[in-house]
Amino acid sequence: MRMKVMKFGGTSVGSADRMKHVAALITAPGEPAFVVLSAMSGTTNALIEAADYLYKRNPEGANEVINALEKKYIQHIEELYSTNEYKEKTSEFIRNEFEYLRSFTKDLFTSFEEKQMVAQGEIISTNMVVNYLHEQGTRAILLNALDFMRTDKNSEPDPAYIRQHLTTLMTENKGYQIYLTQGFICRNAYGEVDNLLRGGSDYTASLVGVALNVEEIQIWTDIDGMHNNDPRIVDHTEAVHQLNFEEAAELAYFGAKILHPTCVQPAKYAGIPVRLKNTMDPDAEGTLVDNHLSHGKFKAVAAKDNITAIQIRSSHMLLAAGFLRKVFEIFESYQTPIDMIATSEVAVSMSIDNNSRLAEIVDELKKYGTVTVDSGMCIICVVGDLHWSNKGFETRALEAMKDIPVRMISYGGSNYNISFLVKESDKKQALQCLSRVLFK
Repeated sequence: MRMKVMKFGGTSVGSADRMKHVAALITAPGEPAFVVLSAMSGTTNALIEAADYLYKRNPEGANEVINALEKKYIQHIEELYSTNEYKEKTSEFIRNEFEYLRSFTKDLFTSFEEKQMVAQGEIISTNMVVNYLHEQGTRAILLNALDFMRTDKNSEPDPAYIRQHLTTLMTENKGYQIYLTQGFICRNAYGEVDNLLRGGSDYTASLVGVALNVEEIQIWTDIDGMHNNDPRIVDHTEAVHQLNFEEAAELAYFGAKILHPTCVQPAKYAGIPVRLKNTMDPDAEGTLVDNHLSHGKFKAVAAKDNITAIQIRSSHMLLAAGFLRKVFEIFESYQTPIDMIATSEVAVSMSIDNNSRLAEIVDELKKYGTVTVDSGMCIICVVGDLHWSNKGFETRALEAMKDIPVRMISYGGSNYNISFLVKESDKKQALQCLSRVLFK
């Protein structure tokens, strides 16, 4: 379909001025666009806070949060619309929405009600924007995500259902310039209001793009694409103009917060490029993520904090058949994924980023050997064309790390990544050294 999907996050629609700016961006090309919007920044957190009060059986606290949020929206309406017609229309919608939110304070509150409550953030933002587009004379229509976005019994998106129902809606509503929908929210296999969890609105954009077979999926945030290092730590970083899907997923998993690794998977398999753009600087090139691989290049560095390293030493057990299986089953039983792994003749080391079951895991591992735990660690991930046939590439990364104590190295598990486990206190120096050696 000759159309782009454009997703805008919470900061991009975080005020009346930002909403006006987004409206200008989506209408400027003059071509049809399918727009996915998040809730206004701060809204979801406020609704989760209100839900927390209700779990604690404190309806007064929840009402205070809801009332304060309503006041903010009343102010946004005054700033967003220029005509009384649309001010009154949107004000009535907001009144009804917040009466609905207050209704949750009067009855039994469970996770089912919480999901209904939190979903209102996206419902409010999309209604406000579509009303503004109508006021500006734009042919726009709001399609309710709850009418086509659904997950299956495994809580994974149901692409066949999404394609069928969204295609039907598009066929029934031809001729519009702008199609809007809510990100993040969906229904589950039982018809209940739910959400996509991982990747949120980005995931919605990717699933919509694949269902409609669009030419490009655009993710608009408040920075100009993925940078080649962390700009909060390293000076003079640059946006990476092109990434392979695998490279982008590695960076996203290891700390580049602009993109969740799960959300690009549907687009990757469908061969639809994903472009990361800056709402505040729309003329910036941003980052294009597609299936093209730039051979012989380092692309970027990312870091993942709050890592714990666990080593099991056992001179008589390690080479025994089934030893590693028993170790992995311990982590599986406590639902704790492993990030990195390295083995030797007498020991195996692993890293995890979830310490919630660490004590139980260590207690179980002690059945098989001596256990050592190092906390306060950080994974530094170097991404690019790191196929083993590229002579000297891993050597350049190692050279950059020559003055940094390295606890563990992972190389060869992927053609796109070499990772170093270091102390968090050495993170800044490591990132700066890697930038200086690899990108200067």
